[in-house]
Amino acid sequence: MATKKTVQRAGFKTGEFIVYPAHGVGQITAIEEQEIADLKLELFVINFEQDKLTLRVPVAKVDSVGMRKLASDEAVARALKTVTGRARIKRTMWSRRAQEYEAKINSGDLAYISEVVRDLYRSEDQPEQSYSERQLFEQAMDRMSREIASVKKLTLTEAEQLIIKNLAKNPRRAAKVENEADNDAADSEAAA
Repeated sequence: MATKKTVQRAGFKTGEFIVYPAHGVGQITAIEEQEIADLKLELFVINFEQDKLTLRVPVAKVDSVGMRKLASDEAVARALKTVTGRARIKRTMWSRRAQEYEAKINSGDLAYISEVVRDLYRSEDQPEQSYSERQLFEQAMDRMSREIASVKKLTLTEAEQLIIKNLAKNPRRAAKVENEADNDAADSEAAA
């Protein structure tokens, strides 16, 4: 059957948090050896708590599936800076853009995921999103916040708040918020 080892393989070790492109942040709970069709395989056992999913990835396939270590502090800082930028929405059909957004999310690359968060974010005063836009935004936000939470040792809620705070730093969004505050103040004075 399977025997558990607590050793390092391919630069990864048990207990470590990693990013698996199709599922986001997971934790390596064990490195097992299994015999399948007279072949011995070493497998990473990865637990994705949020999805209640356990995945077994052959050690030899780590590179080809895109499994990677968590982003560095510098990569997190760049991702947070990305979301402060102006949304870059192509003038193509939604179905095409949705495919591109999904590919970026499933790449597991924090920089690409932050672009999706930036492009699909809607503040309170902006028009409603379609259901599919909202789904993609929430998926990208979830992936980004889980990785930032793991890197910065934050709760998921704190990581989401950090991202939203950075989204609000966008110069255009900040100007709208200030204008609304000025308008509210002017309305209050006029009423007095």
